[in-house]
Amino acid sequence: MPVVPATTESLDRAAALLRGGGVVAFPTETVYGLGANAFDARAVARVFEIKARPAFDPLIVHVSDDAMLERVADDIPATARTLIRAFWPGPLTIVLNKRADIPDLVTAGLPTVAVRMPAHPIARALIERAATPLAAPSANPFGYLSPTQAAHVERMLDDRVDCIIDGGPTEHGVESTIVMLEPRPALLRPGAIPIEAIEASIGPLARELSDEARPLAPGRLSQHYAPHTPIRIVNHAARVPESERNGAVLLAFRTPVAGYLDARVLSAAGNLREAAAHLFEYLHELDALGAVRIDAERLPMKGVGVAIMDRLQRAGSR
Repeated sequence: MPVVPATTESLDRAAALLRGGGVVAFPTETVYGLGANAFDARAVARVFEIKARPAFDPLIVHVSDDAMLERVADDIPATARTLIRAFWPGPLTIVLNKRADIPDLVTAGLPTVAVRMPAHPIARALIERAATPLAAPSANPFGYLSPTQAAHVERMLDDRVDCIIDGGPTEHGVESTIVMLEPRPALLRPGAIPIEAIEASIGPLARELSDEARPLAPGRLSQHYAPHTPIRIVNHAARVPESERNGAVLLAFRTPVAGYLDARVLSAAGNLREAAAHLFEYLHELDALGAVRIDAERLPMKGVGVAIMDRLQRAGSR
């Protein structure tokens, strides 16, 4: 499927495809998503098939307004309302009790559903035109690098998708933060919204590690977000012996280091948000070089740096 620019006409066509059971790739502020009508189990099954995604891994449902949220979730607690006021629309996913008409395939049989309201205007416009919530994981083969550009989706999924809408590079470059609220507030996945900001809104979050055999949220498998090239995390690339740089490439935090085949610098200024925005883009580029290894420098474990390191550690777990 050729990539189409985001216009009124292309969004109308894409919305019609979704209403008819189609699967559409579209930009969000985090990464590109692969969307289907959340109430159409057959369409959702196509998403799993296209991604080769295991059925035990639940999907995130995207909504465009409060009325659509009420169609998806039941008994929304006061803490969730607090987070919604503070962070929606935006890159925060909240795990809530699901309504009965959400297919079990969407939630991997769980009684809860992960929901977010994207801030990207193209995503919001598409959901509004389709007039239905969209079940939408990242638009990539399961376990591989997430897509932050339409070209990434085209290269990885191509004609398996009914439509790919090009909205340019994504803003945040890493997926949404996921929290659950019951039986206690807990972090399920670090993401584009720093943990500190959420805790400032509702208090401390437990660090919940879900069972890989039955994860409570997407992106919790020990190996995920992985390029084909092996990744090794290093504290300081300048301290890597020169003999180990031969044939390898470098994902540097602030400064390139001589001796590698090639390198990408996430943020020369040391800005973690800029680093997150470039993370998957640069990993795609380095993965295409055919190197023996990618050395990825460790980033500070604060703010969105926690999410970046989560992705790198899962990408490097082999």
